[in-house]
Amino acid sequence: CAAAAAHELGTPLATITVVAKEMEKALGEDPKFSEDVKLLRSQSERCREILKRLTSLSSEGEAHLSRLPLTSLVEEVTAPHRDFGISIRLRPGERIGPEPVGQRSPGVIYGLGNLVENAVDFAKNTVTVSWNWDGEEVSFSIIDDGPGFPPEIIDRIGEPYMSTRQGTEAGGGLGLGLFIAKTLLERSGATIDFRNSSGLGEGAVVQITWPRGVFLNPEHAPGTAFDNA
Repeated sequence: CAAAAAHELGTPLATITVVAKEMEKALGEDPKFSEDVKLLRSQSERCREILKRLTSLSSEGEAHLSRLPLTSLVEEVTAPHRDFGISIRLRPGERIGPEPVGQRSPGVIYGLGNLVENAVDFAKNTVTVSWNWDGEEVSFSIIDDGPGFPPEIIDRIGEPYMSTRQGTEAGGGLGLGLFIAKTLLERSGATIDFRNSSGLGEGAVVQITWPRGVFLNPEHAPGTAFDNA
């Protein structure tokens, strides 16, 4: 999944990089556009590095396939984002039946980790990660206590070159990392819902949901039976 997505994204990203270089040459030091073009180029290069990393992770994963329980996945995608001044709270939700145990997927791990990182960037104090499962679905939710998503762009979140939030330094990016994360998760069979919470002291909410049969099994067609612990 990760290698296929990297390949699929590589072609349009290469085109964007070439166009950005040509724009930079044509505009020179035009103060109206030069900063935007430089940002476009730098973010495109960042995405190329992300895709290289995903290809590498996928190759490693093919050599050492392993099974990953959902609770282990939660810890794996949250651990790198601790100790940055933001509390990450783990809140198990409803769990019906045996815990799902799926094949380790670099694309899913990267995608979820990127969403957690994005929440940490915009949170004031706390990010809450919750998960639940039953016989039909597996879901993973990320809630932060930041400013939330601007209502005017909430339906377009995950599109390339779409800044998702405003009012902070982190909000000045082009959203390419989020675009790649969304693409990887959707290729794994997930659906992603971006919204703002109505809860007191809560901002943005991202919910990722898989049919149980394809959770962490992006190589399998929807409906394939899923192993249980």
